[in-house]
Amino acid sequence: MSGLKRTVALVGMMGAGKSSVGRRLAARLGVEFRDADAEIEQAAGCTINEIFSRYGEPAFRDGERKVIARLLTLPPHVLATGGGAFADDETRERIKTDAASVWIRVPLDVLIARVGRRDTRPMLKDGDPAEIMTRLLQAREPFYAQADLTVNSEDGPHTLAVDRIVEMLRDRALLEAA
Repeated sequence: MSGLKRTVALVGMMGAGKSSVGRRLAARLGVEFRDADAEIEQAAGCTINEIFSRYGEPAFRDGERKVIARLLTLPPHVLATGGGAFADDETRERIKTDAASVWIRVPLDVLIARVGRRDTRPMLKDGDPAEIMTRLLQAREPFYAQADLTVNSEDGPHTLAVDRIVEMLRDRALLEAA
């Protein structure tokens, strides 16, 4: 059994590595990993792209809010949230109350390079991805900055971010020493 005292909610921009870091962090801590986007798709019975195209972003955000609220009632685990989740007031407050939030902060140029590798981001469909990413980061950064912890992550191995997060969780007494 893990010594994790609260759910760890990973927040940050699309392409920050929340899912990849989250899987590795959960394995290291011996807890479940939950990906909010995957849970939303499962609940909706369709992809996030389909939700955006059929119902729009407000409907997606409403579903995201409900799914994250449900996931935060589960025993302590690692939760990767969507890029815009922490910008939602209700979701952010719920995460602040029920989890330890960790902002995975990645330089904009690294984010742009990462999201350019796949064409699965509905927020980037209508315009120049670099311009959209720049605008989204400017709008969301003040919300991400409210996270309990911040880990700076470059384009190196995700294990470095995992090591930093584990150290910070121990420093904050959110993880019992092994």
